[in-house]
Amino acid sequence: MIECNGNTASGDNVLQILALHAAKGSVLYITTDGPDEDYAITKIEEVLEDLSPKAQKIEVLKVAFFGTKDYDRLFFSQLSKDKGEGTYNVDIKYFNSRLTIESAALAKGFDAVCIFVNDEAPREVIEILSECGVRLILLRCAGFNNVDTKAAAEYGITVLRVPAYSPYAVAEHAMTILQAANRRIHKSYIKVKDNNFALSGLLGLDLHNKVAGIMGTGRIGQIMANICKGYGMTVLGWDAFPNKSLEEQGLLKYVSKEELLRKADLISLHAPLVMGPNGTYHLIDDEAISIMKDKVMLVNTSRGPLVDPEALIRGLKADKFHCVALDVYEGEDPNVYNDRSDEMIDTDIVARLTMFPNLILTSHQAFFTREALQAIAAVTMENARNFNEGLPFGMSEVK
Repeated sequence: MIECNGNTASGDNVLQILALHAAKGSVLYITTDGPDEDYAITKIEEVLEDLSPKAQKIEVLKVAFFGTKDYDRLFFSQLSKDKGEGTYNVDIKYFNSRLTIESAALAKGFDAVCIFVNDEAPREVIEILSECGVRLILLRCAGFNNVDTKAAAEYGITVLRVPAYSPYAVAEHAMTILQAANRRIHKSYIKVKDNNFALSGLLGLDLHNKVAGIMGTGRIGQIMANICKGYGMTVLGWDAFPNKSLEEQGLLKYVSKEELLRKADLISLHAPLVMGPNGTYHLIDDEAISIMKDKVMLVNTSRGPLVDPEALIRGLKADKFHCVALDVYEGEDPNVYNDRSDEMIDTDIVARLTMFPNLILTSHQAFFTREALQAIAAVTMENARNFNEGLPFGMSEVK
């Protein structure tokens, strides 16, 4: 347990630790308990020694912040306003445009860029950033598939991410939109506004006593499994790296991908996007859909390309699904977080998906809670300070 400023946090809960607001120079009271407490204290002392500031001049890190929204300014500006010993020492310049090959030159004269899931950092952009003098890419998200990490390493650019912020936000959103699609809440809302109180077209399914299939059992997948368990569902899990302790706890049972697809009434995707052979790109394709039960429920709050959109549309046309709920979809990047209501969109994927009455589509908002944004801002700024002061990056570093 860690105590600071009158508050206490569990040593294995990153959100509780961030909530301590322990600035450099704060006094931490650390207690351990259990048969290995002496060993734990020794290891903690070693870690603290490694984390001790190195003898170097602290300079202000200049950061070009791409894809800025009003909520970004709200949560980041407060943290970056102070300069000097014990602060983040970051000077942020906000740009509304996404990072693309056209906008990358805006980073000239900056030490770092801060980007999000819909920014683009392929090799061509990395080359421009290097020419601009950028030494650090700060991802204010967990995923990093939009960054060519190999090119970044070649050009000596460090890539840091936010490995954990609020997994509860994403899992709760997954169940929210799944249930909204299942019970046709989107249709019911519009009907009642039109003074139509008939129940036709609103028939849903009980989740109780159904089988939930969780594809990807990391932090978010585990929370989704617990939510499904709370509904009285049997939970099956599939993961390239199974966590056997979850079976020992009785949370879920690991099965093969094919068995999960065949048995699950509800399939929730929480796997990372991995390209190449045996990866997760188009994890849900025509073959996977053909294995699924008829009237299956599908929700994706992970990465859009996990689902082949053309295969999904074919499945929807064939009446394979009771409902589909998507917070992400392949090809979403130009749309995400942009108001395009006055534009002619040059892709028809959104129109084709939303024509199905049993499908709900939201705009990559699963992460979007106050708690998550606070954690994202704090960890991103910690990453900037660690880079600036030569401190270890821990799980934030992308290699």
